[in-house]
Amino acid sequence: MKLLALAAGAALLLGAAVPAVAGNNPGIERLATCQDSWFEWKSGSPAQLTAFIDRFQSEYARHGNSAFFDPKSPQTVFGLPVAQVAPDSIGMGVGFSVLVNAPFEKTRAALEKRLGKPIRKCEPPSDNMRGCELEIGPKKTILMLTEDNPKATTTLFGCYYFYEK
Repeated sequence: MKLLALAAGAALLLGAAVPAVAGNNPGIERLATCQDSWFEWKSGSPAQLTAFIDRFQSEYARHGNSAFFDPKSPQTVFGLPVAQVAPDSIGMGVGFSVLVNAPFEKTRAALEKRLGKPIRKCEPPSDNMRGCELEIGPKKTILMLTEDNPKATTTLFGCYYFYEK
């Protein structure tokens, strides 16, 4: 597993979170847990991809020149406040990720409850980052990443279709 390929892009985000409180966004939840896939919509359901893009653009605004988008109004996933989303890729990973304003273990517990299974495959901390993964299907892996700091208050997680293992 090579979470370090994602760490470079994610490290920039971990300090960029802003508070948010609101209702859950089920569409974002489904994309971040590999239940839906914009990658598959590109070839199999272009109308679904277009509908997603239209809704996404109404709910999120690009964060400067980065690959990340900020919610235009407060949103949550699994009850966790959304700070930013990345609908395409981070580093060498292609997928959909969410940065939440929640510590790693709280995020992990919320994901495990939603998925109905534990996320146990974790790397030892390195390059000031810690991460875990759960492969849920061919070319579908849920990754979690946070700063290796007990006081870290943000966690990045998402569904990745391709990433360097």
